[in-house]
Amino acid sequence: MLHFENDYNEGAHPELLKALIETNDENLAGYGMDSYTQRAADKIRETCGCPQAQIQFVTGGTQTNQLVINSLLKSYEGVIAAETGHVATHEAGAIEFSGHKVLTLPHDAGKLKADDVAQYLADFYADGNHEHMVFPGMVYISHPTEYGTLYNHEELAALVKVCRSYDIPLFMDGARLGYALGSSSSDLSLETIAELCDVFYIGGTKLGALAGEAIVFTKNNMPKHFTAIVKQHGALVAKGRIFGVQFDRFFTDNLYEKIGREAVGYAEQLKTILKEKGYRFYLESPTNQQFLIVANDKLTELGQSVVYSFWEKYDENHTVIRLATSWSTTQADIDAIAQVL
Repeated sequence: MLHFENDYNEGAHPELLKALIETNDENLAGYGMDSYTQRAADKIRETCGCPQAQIQFVTGGTQTNQLVINSLLKSYEGVIAAETGHVATHEAGAIEFSGHKVLTLPHDAGKLKADDVAQYLADFYADGNHEHMVFPGMVYISHPTEYGTLYNHEELAALVKVCRSYDIPLFMDGARLGYALGSSSSDLSLETIAELCDVFYIGGTKLGALAGEAIVFTKNNMPKHFTAIVKQHGALVAKGRIFGVQFDRFFTDNLYEKIGREAVGYAEQLKTILKEKGYRFYLESPTNQQFLIVANDKLTELGQSVVYSFWEKYDENHTVIRLATSWSTTQADIDAIAQVL
């Protein structure tokens, strides 16, 4: 079987695994107090051009989203997100479980539009009953979005302007950030993201880490006693070295962006093959995720050779599916799927 259903099915990128093995016998302090974790944080600050950044490493994306949102919002606040946003769809109500409502808005190819957010905020405060309602206390976006699309500098700056005018933070989910940075269509660098966003995270799990995400607070705005908050969420890992060693390697010799760029390159090959074969795209994605409209009577046949992700129903006779390349995709995989298609 050819696996194109996601970007985290295999274990770890060889370079990261090598680094873990090479440091395995070292006796290191726990809870992220080891030298590798400190060095990884320093490298992230340098790469982001953000010397004041405060960084915390945790295990996975849903955990990260819940931690950031729950720690930055007041008890009466919710988070604005696109109706297709990960926090609104595929996190089993993790945000609501922490006591905060996800306030969903329409999306444009997976993206929030600044004008829609501004209108929502204006309407909220114009409502004479807003003291009895869930206050919009944060804006959440993901880059890439759930549809593999990217915010450009102008769109991100416009969202930032709206957030600043209402004094609420902008939080970027970067679970697949490496694939955004690796796309030739992107005009956002880590430096720009750090400059504009109040908090974001650098995803490791979907880029080849065994596990690990790096939360980056960019404005000296890490919540007070954040380590205690992390532990309250059951997210403080004793062997924090696992994250530190991997992210230290990610940010050596630009490996993180190289991994993303290679996967996007394979996605571009796949896109060309799909177009040549006459497949219909649901939308144009410049990253590692490709979304196709496939006739239902063809899915069973396709599924005999290729593992794909169901995405959504398109109509009575068609389904939207996702094919994703990843850090582990090889040229042999692309050649093989070309034959199947």
